[in-house]
Amino acid sequence: MTTAAVTQKPSAPFVRGLKCRECGSHYDKAPVHVCEMCFGPLEVDYDYDAIGQVLTRATIESRPRSMWRYAELLPLDGPPAVGQATGLTPLVRADRLAKRLGLKEVWVKNDAVSHPTLSFKDRVVSVAVSKAIEFGLQTVACASTGNLANATAAQAAAAGLPSVILIPYDLEPAKILGTSIYGARVVGVKGTYDDVNRLCSEIAGKYGWGFVNVNLRPFYAEGSKSYAYEIAEQLGWRLPAHVVVPMAGGSLVTKIGKAFGELEKLGLVAAPSRKTRIHGAQSAGCAPIIDMVLENRDHVRPVKTPTGIAKSLAIGNPADGFYARQTIIGSGGWAAKPDDAEIVGAMQLLAETEGIFTETAGGVTLGAALKLVRGGQIGKDDGPVVICITGNGMKTQDPLVGKLPQPALIGPRLSDFDELWNATST
Repeated sequence: MTTAAVTQKPSAPFVRGLKCRECGSHYDKAPVHVCEMCFGPLEVDYDYDAIGQVLTRATIESRPRSMWRYAELLPLDGPPAVGQATGLTPLVRADRLAKRLGLKEVWVKNDAVSHPTLSFKDRVVSVAVSKAIEFGLQTVACASTGNLANATAAQAAAAGLPSVILIPYDLEPAKILGTSIYGARVVGVKGTYDDVNRLCSEIAGKYGWGFVNVNLRPFYAEGSKSYAYEIAEQLGWRLPAHVVVPMAGGSLVTKIGKAFGELEKLGLVAAPSRKTRIHGAQSAGCAPIIDMVLENRDHVRPVKTPTGIAKSLAIGNPADGFYARQTIIGSGGWAAKPDDAEIVGAMQLLAETEGIFTETAGGVTLGAALKLVRGGQIGKDDGPVVICITGNGMKTQDPLVGKLPQPALIGPRLSDFDELWNATST
């Protein structure tokens, strides 16, 4: 077993260490993410037998209402240093949306109201920053298309740590503002997200910082599982028939699949008569994982120049693309890629039916769901169907400019309003 390079506290009783997804080599817990033997990605290795001895539905339900009610299935050695109130976001019964989709039972898992920065990235960052502190790292950093930048800057500030955030230079202004406000050092890079990510890998090696989605990635990614645990618990400890998931790097879709499997393994949910079908969503402007599914390929063909309005999903060479495709196909799911007009239409549909304002990534997810219903991959009588909304529309208002009706303009007299009202009511 490789010796960890960083002094740390005694191991948590439920985490054995890290394990290579490809060759199975084992490693001690450390801020590393690539196998020295085969260069495969590392992930956290749990002792599920030990977890099964202590974790029950009753235990979980007795705990505070946050993602940390599932602590045994998350990779910290002790209590979280940040994000104690993150998670347990609403699972909304969406009957009006279901009617428009022609489906029997639809739910919206709404991380657009996540604490503290209104996206599901709060979950993964609370794990990563807490783990950075356990490892004794003095600076945290990330490569980001927006939401991760916000979450990393906010939770680093809450922990009293400096943060360095690298972003593509053309990111939405609201997301840049929503990162800079926390005192982070923000650096725009003249290139795509993939260019930014490559640079961050080099910086991590030279400066020894805790990059949440580079050298801390095995721990960071585990935070996504809490999203799926909550879906199951909020559905009354049952798994959905379908879940539609947005994809950028592909980690969330793989961790939802892993989390559902863990819940079955631990007996926290009954094995469903039919496996949950996990569907992937990307925009037509950058859909490398979707194309793998649709073209029946097991390798990523990178998108060199992403286009379109869904910038938060615009990762042309997704790190978990191979595993995301495996998760989708293995579940019996499928994939779809709406274009910009369909994304905006889906954002409007969700807002008008359920009062939820999602960012463009949510428009991609619902837009993909519409295509999957039309294509027959989601059946009219199947249920429950969960739509994953992972970010807030207040962060990405620019794509809607000029797409919505402008306010009527009248004088300050009642007669002015009467004239307007009578003209528009006939």
